[in-house]
Amino acid sequence: MAAQDVLGQTARLASSSALLQVLFRVVTFGLNAFTLRYLSRELLGVVNVRLTLLYSTVGFLAREAFRRACLSGSAKRNWTKTINLLWLTVPLGVFWSLILGLVWLYLLEVPDPSVVPHYQAGVVAFGLSAIIELLGEPFWVLAQAHLFVRLKVIAESLSVVSKCILTVTLVILYPHWGLYIFSLAQLLYVSVLVACYVIYFVMFLGSPEATKKSFPVARVKALLPSFVEDETFVNWKEARLTWSFFKQSFLKQILTEGERYMMTFLNVLNFGDQGVYDIVNNLGSLVARFIFLPIEESFYVFFAKVLERGKTVKDQKQDDVAMAANVLELLLKFVLLIGLTITVFGYAYSQLALDIYGGSMLSSGTGPDLLRCYSLYVLFLAVNGVTECFTFALMCKEEVDRYNFVMLALSFIFLCISYFLTHWYGSVGFILANCFNMGIRIAHSTHYIYHYFRESTHRPLTGLLPSPALLLLYFISAVVTAFSEVLFCCDKGWMARLIHISMGALCLAATLVTMFCTETKLIHFVRSQFLSRYLKKGT
Repeated sequence: MAAQDVLGQTARLASSSALLQVLFRVVTFGLNAFTLRYLSRELLGVVNVRLTLLYSTVGFLAREAFRRACLSGSAKRNWTKTINLLWLTVPLGVFWSLILGLVWLYLLEVPDPSVVPHYQAGVVAFGLSAIIELLGEPFWVLAQAHLFVRLKVIAESLSVVSKCILTVTLVILYPHWGLYIFSLAQLLYVSVLVACYVIYFVMFLGSPEATKKSFPVARVKALLPSFVEDETFVNWKEARLTWSFFKQSFLKQILTEGERYMMTFLNVLNFGDQGVYDIVNNLGSLVARFIFLPIEESFYVFFAKVLERGKTVKDQKQDDVAMAANVLELLLKFVLLIGLTITVFGYAYSQLALDIYGGSMLSSGTGPDLLRCYSLYVLFLAVNGVTECFTFALMCKEEVDRYNFVMLALSFIFLCISYFLTHWYGSVGFILANCFNMGIRIAHSTHYIYHYFRESTHRPLTGLLPSPALLLLYFISAVVTAFSEVLFCCDKGWMARLIHISMGALCLAATLVTMFCTETKLIHFVRSQFLSRYLKKGT
């Protein structure tokens, strides 16, 4: 597949995934706003922090390394051996689910049954759901490697909608069921997700469309583990790369979910405060989840396909190098401007957003400060996602192993800083520690990118330098909206709130106009790669 075709399909995958994440976040926020009126903060804290952490940890440790290794390089490979390797995620998931399930049941503080009933059933259900989801891992990797955009959108949309309908129904009818509600909803979610992938491939394999595309897997039976005579069960090069990524993924999980591990194992916040923190965290990560994450996942595939892992820039096809450098520069500029916009306007509108969303329970206390700090953290997330996506797609096994040592040291420093900052600043300390963590990771990735392109004429890191006029507009907007918040928000009535919102809208409009005038290359990239098919539909 030509590099330009890969870019087009990758951009479509990223934009579709972004729209899918919008659906996820909108539904999740609506669900949280609804359940806040029926269930306790403590119950939401246990579900959204502790049980979700169990589910994500099992899934991450069991599959993240396999995904990165099996999505590296060309889609043309010995898929029999790759599929055999992917099926190893299931026993690995069973192992982690059993070990971590015992930890969650017997080593951690058990919630008060009168406030959070059926905790044991919740632990079992969330651990089981992680294993069920791993049954669809070979199907997911095949779909991702061949850029099956529509399948991912439909599968995850149906699973999320099914989960939410069941949750709302049970919350209304049986609010006293406690964790039974979320356990059943979680099991339904993963079951629908896996069923969608399995049903699609059962119908797709052997069809005229699969034959036309020369799909590398011809029969459904080929998606099951199989031995080939006189050949190894797995591709040992992929297996060794998986092991390197596994060591890295273990450390990355600590860094990604560090604050949740601190809450879970060190009890630095009670379950009620954990619930509030998680709601604010979800609100703050809205843009990060529905824009940055799809871009990172999709363009990891793009860079891994266009450039060869482990080769220097001189040994690559120069046309592909030029395209990769151009895409990396524009992606950095794109996410940086989104991050700056969130940081600037998020500071002055955090309290108003929380008051509208959850009332005084969220807008009083530490809630607004949490969201303001998270607005800054979004900027770090934006840059780190793209720089690491390129770095991980290009690093060879030895470089990945070296980076693991860096991650090990960083993990220890991050946990220590989190512990002390939490004692000094409460839940805000978690976000400050995450900013530090992301800053160090950005420094490492940008250093790698700089050295990778040093012997070429391309300088993609210039994408981190917005135009001076745009930076000036951001500064003016920050000052104006900060004064507007002091004068009009948030206890002076709805008319004052509307004035505050209008001031922000005017500043945002001025910023966007300046952006369109000064960042023309970026605007063309977004229109041609991300919005092209939607613009065509509208004409």
